[in-house]
Amino acid sequence: MTNELWRLTAVEAVSRLRKKEITPLDLVEASARRMEEVEPAVNAMPTLCLDRARDHAKRIMAGQANEAEGEAGWLAGLPVSIKDLTDVAGVRTTYGSPIFANHVPEKSNPLVERIERKGGIVMGKSNTPEFGAGGSTFNEVFGRTRNPWNTSLTCGGSTGGGSVSVATGEVWLAHGSDHGGSLRRPGTYCSTVGLRPSAGRVTRGTSNNLYSPQSVQGPMARNVADLALFLDTMAGFCPQDAMTFDAPAVSFSAAVANPVVPKRVAFTIDFGGRFEVDREIREICTKMAQRFEELGCIVEEVSPDFGPVDEVFMALRSQQFVVDRELQIQQHRDKFKPDIIWNTELGLKQTTSQLAWAERERAALYRRMFAFFQTYDLLVTPGAPTAAFDVNLRAPATIAGKKLENYMSGSTLNSAITVTGSPAIAVPCGFDSFGRPVGLQLVGKPRGEAALLQAAVLYERLVGLDRLLPIDPRPGTVPPSSP
Repeated sequence: MTNELWRLTAVEAVSRLRKKEITPLDLVEASARRMEEVEPAVNAMPTLCLDRARDHAKRIMAGQANEAEGEAGWLAGLPVSIKDLTDVAGVRTTYGSPIFANHVPEKSNPLVERIERKGGIVMGKSNTPEFGAGGSTFNEVFGRTRNPWNTSLTCGGSTGGGSVSVATGEVWLAHGSDHGGSLRRPGTYCSTVGLRPSAGRVTRGTSNNLYSPQSVQGPMARNVADLALFLDTMAGFCPQDAMTFDAPAVSFSAAVANPVVPKRVAFTIDFGGRFEVDREIREICTKMAQRFEELGCIVEEVSPDFGPVDEVFMALRSQQFVVDRELQIQQHRDKFKPDIIWNTELGLKQTTSQLAWAERERAALYRRMFAFFQTYDLLVTPGAPTAAFDVNLRAPATIAGKKLENYMSGSTLNSAITVTGSPAIAVPCGFDSFGRPVGLQLVGKPRGEAALLQAAVLYERLVGLDRLLPIDPRPGTVPPSSP
């Protein structure tokens, strides 16, 4: 039986753990065996801590690590992956950078402490681009992570290793982070679900950009119920993060178990003609967004006014890069990839007036989104403008036949939502003619994760694609660029 435990959903595995039908050690060993089987093909989990995981499992089994048992999000000894941007005590944590290639932190990030306190067992670190910058997961320390649906393709970024770790059954849940789409685009490319929560829903703990809502931490999983379980594990006030707030009185798992159908759903393929989207992605996502009508929803093709959102995002992102990377680049410029240097220097060249303009525009967009959500309960967009591309590229070569301006241009559908402050989730909606996963991005009201997850689980039940996971890695070739 333990050889097939990796096929269980997280909710099923936790149920069996609670009933003592299986033990945390059973799952740790099943996870370890599965990693041994699939890692050579995908490179999702380059750093493992199996002895540490086994020790944690034994402590849970001995009743020595059950401080949070009974609380929402209790994982009871379920193996998870932690993105290699986030510290785990005693475990090599590189941030995908050669500068930190041998870094071993003494203390875990507050979010990791919360996950472990609530019964999550860390199996290792999932691969990420250098400092999380990029829509394809590769770095000079560990190399490239490959898409399990076609190992010639990228898994997306920057939580690419996390998405692959759950898609292949290496672990049941994956921790990640999101700035310009890092939990959503890998979800779209790997047919998993990834949630960007509202700022403050999940602690970031040690961030130097502690007062910026741009970067958040969040969960990835194979299905929405599993995702809600992991969000329950993560959510809540943390005294080390001033933006955090208390978890809701009704758990996200309970909300997903009793979903409410959204009444009015807005759908936009390209944000009112603002962004390019490949033709086949447009066709698939338009058709699949209309399926919300089968749930009884009113679906209208309409977009909020996003204004100059792309310029706003890049101004705010570049300022965050200055906070995070300016001093490091001064010391180790030769060890940074060009994209990070470019993004940081863009921030250094900005004037105070330019940054003030971006802040005013962000505030104006938030007010327009608030007004929009007075009419609509949900906004639906494509999860990405292209399907997964060549694993050897840092970004798609083109979108709808047009060359990209910079490495972030492939993430505009996601980064625009980042600026709004709304939570957003990637959900699978089909496959293109080359068998590559396609997904939708569902966007909810600020702090409206419960209603957003309810809409997502209803859609998931309708299309049934979650039942295809987990999968064995599949070799393949790179399809031609789409028009």
